[in-house]
Amino acid sequence: MTNPIIVGHRGARNLWAENSLAGFRNLLGLKVEAVEFDVHLSSAGELLVIHDATLDRTTERTGRISDLSAGEYRSVILKGTDERIPTLEEVLEIYAPTGLELHVELKADADSRPYEGLEARAAAMLDRFGLAGRSFLTSFNGDVLKTVGEVAPHIRRLSSLNLKSVQPKGLRQSVETMLRVSDVLAVEKALLFDEWELLSALIPAEKLGVWVPNEADDLSVWLKRPLRQITTDRPDLAVKAREGLFDAAH
Repeated sequence: MTNPIIVGHRGARNLWAENSLAGFRNLLGLKVEAVEFDVHLSSAGELLVIHDATLDRTTERTGRISDLSAGEYRSVILKGTDERIPTLEEVLEIYAPTGLELHVELKADADSRPYEGLEARAAAMLDRFGLAGRSFLTSFNGDVLKTVGEVAPHIRRLSSLNLKSVQPKGLRQSVETMLRVSDVLAVEKALLFDEWELLSALIPAEKLGVWVPNEADDLSVWLKRPLRQITTDRPDLAVKAREGLFDAAH
């Protein structure tokens, strides 16, 4: 098993404004293999790259993403920046000429309901840029991933797991269910640490990821484990830790 790949979480949210075009561009200056970001659907059918279902935490506005009218996103400024909410098209324009792997998370609305048609719309945009082959469509929701498999079987799927998402069915059953609809399972770090023996037995190393270790010591620990990927808010520290471990081994 080779060293885990490093995934910039929401671009690199502890370095630059999360899910911002500046952050996405800056990430290209780091030796990472992948980027993760989030997509919501506005009432006008626009694919907007933002994590929350509401504007309140990360922008100067309040309200639901789903309530934005056509073009209204252009006037929504991200906190601490002079940037507006990016569209999926704009983010893909940045990464299309690069070799980075894309982890595109399909979010739910403010009532925790999947957006109708988001799977097909996101897949179509990846196809338009010729990025299907190096992308994952990701979700915590197994039904969403099942739909991805139906509407875009050529695009890989990644399921995210944390303690809350596995509680209804239990850990083993949740993993077995998600393995049926996913190519990779990314597990929240506390859950993966506590249940390492079970999870590493159920999930092959080439399908297993962890999120989101952000401290140098913690990153070094995970880099030594048999994993496919590490998703982090501090990809700069992850790169340094990986290079240090590699150098020390040689």
